[in-house]
Amino acid sequence: MGVGIAVGLSGFAFGVTSAGSGLTVSQTCALSLLVFTGASQFALVGALASGGNPLTAAAGAFFLGVRNAFYGLRLSQLLALPRAVRPFAAQWVIDETTAVALAQPARRSVRIGFTVTGLTLYVLWNLTTLLGAVGAGAIGDTDAWGLDAAGPAVFLALLAPMLTTTTERAVAGAAVLLGLGLLSVLPAGVPVLVAALAAPAALYVEGRRRPGTDGRPSTGHDASGEDR
Repeated sequence: MGVGIAVGLSGFAFGVTSAGSGLTVSQTCALSLLVFTGASQFALVGALASGGNPLTAAAGAFFLGVRNAFYGLRLSQLLALPRAVRPFAAQWVIDETTAVALAQPARRSVRIGFTVTGLTLYVLWNLTTLLGAVGAGAIGDTDAWGLDAAGPAVFLALLAPMLTTTTERAVAGAAVLLGLGLLSVLPAGVPVLVAALAAPAALYVEGRRRPGTDGRPSTGHDASGEDR
């Protein structure tokens, strides 16, 4: 419940940021109700606020949300929910619920952790989104408060402890360099898409360096010297 409350309150920052980016209160609340994945929501409104193409902004947000599909593959095994419940549970498959569920030792506690975190976060995130969107006008210049950094900061705080291997840290570092390096030369939203290339690039390098059955690094050639 602590994770749900802590992260759910940051919905206020999204509401303020979204309204400050030009979206209406109803549009802002619809994003939180239907999309319900903070990183994608912040990426979308950030790209729109920067003058990015709506399709490119949506593509960037969609790409960020793709990771939830991979979370779902793992959680479906751990939760083992009835078919009728799965479509509703899918709405809560996000970073926070996945992190809490994966930390549980047994199926019963996995289900409790997932449900409590998902319910708490969904309710608070949407309530604080509404408060932020309605109160954005009273706050004034939202850029001066730096509230748009709250969402990415929460995301980084959740992601950092999960980077336990050298490859994972290399992917994260390369993605940061690509994203920041291309920010000033590509349209808003596109750097996020390009940064994702860090993952296959790092996996390719790791595969080339992995020792073969004879203990030597893989070269992509078999013993006869022919390409596989």
